[in-house]
Amino acid sequence: MVAQLETDVLVVGSGPAGATSAALLGLYGVRHMLITKYGWLADTPRAHITNQRAMEVLRDLDLEDAAVAQAIPQRLMANNVFCESIAGEELGRLYSWGNHPARRGDYELASPTSICDLPQNLLEPILIEAAGRRGTTLRFNTEFTDLEQDDDGVTAIVKDRISDEVYRIRAKYLIGADGGRSRVAEVIGLPMEGKMGRAGSMNIIVNADLTKYVAHRPSVLYWILQPGAQIGGIGAGLVRMVRPWNEWLIIWGYDIEQGERKLSNDEAVSIVRNLVGDETLEVKVRSTSTWTVNEMYAGRYTSGRVFCMGDAVHRHPPTNGLGSNTSIQDAYNLCWKLKYVLEGKASPSLLDSYSTERQPIGKQVVTRANKSITEFPPIFEAVGLLSSSDPAEALRSIEARKAATPEGKARRRKLYEAIANKSYEFNCHGVELNQRYASSAVVSDGTPEPAFRRDHELYYQATTWPGAHLPHVWVEHRGVRKSTLDLAGKGRFTLLTGLGGDAWKTAAAAVEAEYGVAVSVVTIGPAGCDALDIYADWYFQSEVEEDGCVLVRPDNFIAWRARNVAADASSTLVEVFGRLLGRTPQSTRVGVAAAAE
Repeated sequence: MVAQLETDVLVVGSGPAGATSAALLGLYGVRHMLITKYGWLADTPRAHITNQRAMEVLRDLDLEDAAVAQAIPQRLMANNVFCESIAGEELGRLYSWGNHPARRGDYELASPTSICDLPQNLLEPILIEAAGRRGTTLRFNTEFTDLEQDDDGVTAIVKDRISDEVYRIRAKYLIGADGGRSRVAEVIGLPMEGKMGRAGSMNIIVNADLTKYVAHRPSVLYWILQPGAQIGGIGAGLVRMVRPWNEWLIIWGYDIEQGERKLSNDEAVSIVRNLVGDETLEVKVRSTSTWTVNEMYAGRYTSGRVFCMGDAVHRHPPTNGLGSNTSIQDAYNLCWKLKYVLEGKASPSLLDSYSTERQPIGKQVVTRANKSITEFPPIFEAVGLLSSSDPAEALRSIEARKAATPEGKARRRKLYEAIANKSYEFNCHGVELNQRYASSAVVSDGTPEPAFRRDHELYYQATTWPGAHLPHVWVEHRGVRKSTLDLAGKGRFTLLTGLGGDAWKTAAAAVEAEYGVAVSVVTIGPAGCDALDIYADWYFQSEVEEDGCVLVRPDNFIAWRARNVAADASSTLVEVFGRLLGRTPQSTRVGVAAAAE
């Protein structure tokens, strides 16, 4: 077989990681191709919580409006409801996804975007359409089977699943975004830690009008605490809203040791009616499928010219809603680096920073999602669900929690505290946004990493410390209200400075002359600057003086900062970029050559 097709980047997989990679590479003007073994995109809602960091990536892709148009807004995600059944007695409720009045401000201050519920089967077409419009070559029904690497590139062996033709695709780099059973990760031998298949669950997707039961307490998740209602590994039944209030995804557990279980239509309808608590409910079953609770992550994400991302390298249950979000951010981290390397503006060593930066995040996400499962049993215990294997006895215990007795009082306190503790799953703002990178793609300014003033999993703490995410504040730019994030991104480096920082403009020009890398310089401050600091928020948030600077990477992370203008700003910035890009300044190269002579 000879290579029949050639490209610069081959993306394997069309899920959130692969589709985002294709859309970004298209935005950046990188020649690429996406293949998937499937005939189309996701056919079930699967992943759905879409956090602010993922929405910021969509915003940079100019897809935020399209996403919002398809998504369920934050206000309709307000509650996590714990009840005996949807129609039955409610046991407790938790403000979720930043909807508590005391938390709403945290979310609004953190980002120009809002968290929303955007099911995967609606997200993927938005990304793939954008990718197609931006030049992605798409090949469906094309299965990756193997690869060979050499010093110059990767040769992928693929199979057309319609014609059975086997052929080769030659690429300079390959992205393995082919899911939790990743063939790419298997072929390149990524080291995996953890275990797959800890428990089994099944999804039952139905149409049923539950408006009268839920519209007054809008939520994405309704947890059913009753004997026999089991999600694999979690211990409760779950009714998840897909579309309000007539499309639902029911999650029901099965014994994974006995093999995959198949449900008849009548069994599925019975499960739904039991969890809802309405034996006459009209239910239309659309599909059933199974999945497993996993706890596995890759020890590294790369091998040579192959990079894996998404579920291929972090596999975990849906608790915390971090799956597709982390996958999207993997793509955002890698794709700009591929652009600069392929354009010859950065050394291939820049690509080493991808695994260095993202692997700790993947490990954290897997750990947090599985830890959230362990935070359910205290709720079950307080309710009385675990009091007996006899359903009738368990129901009596559940009822007894309401007794005006010392035992009842103690159980109620435990229940309220256990539900409040689930904020670590449903209001995990810090887990979503407090990512800080340490790699060769970040240059230290010599200051120590700032300590977190509040719980780092619950609360986001903005900082311009190198390696952190660019803080969001509102400014006025060319007569339009914009976020500081809108001033950066789009595949380019951006330098933010203020009054007295003119030397940084000269320095940016020196960087372009030295490395061919354009740096967008934006001054923020009073009238006369490029962007008006209308609330003085940037003045207080930037953590540098007005003549200092904050250098922002294309993925809106801080690459470096200077508190004040440097005595020789041009030489300083040229040196910083040399470290970021893995390149030696020409003046240094000339000096070394002269010394050698």
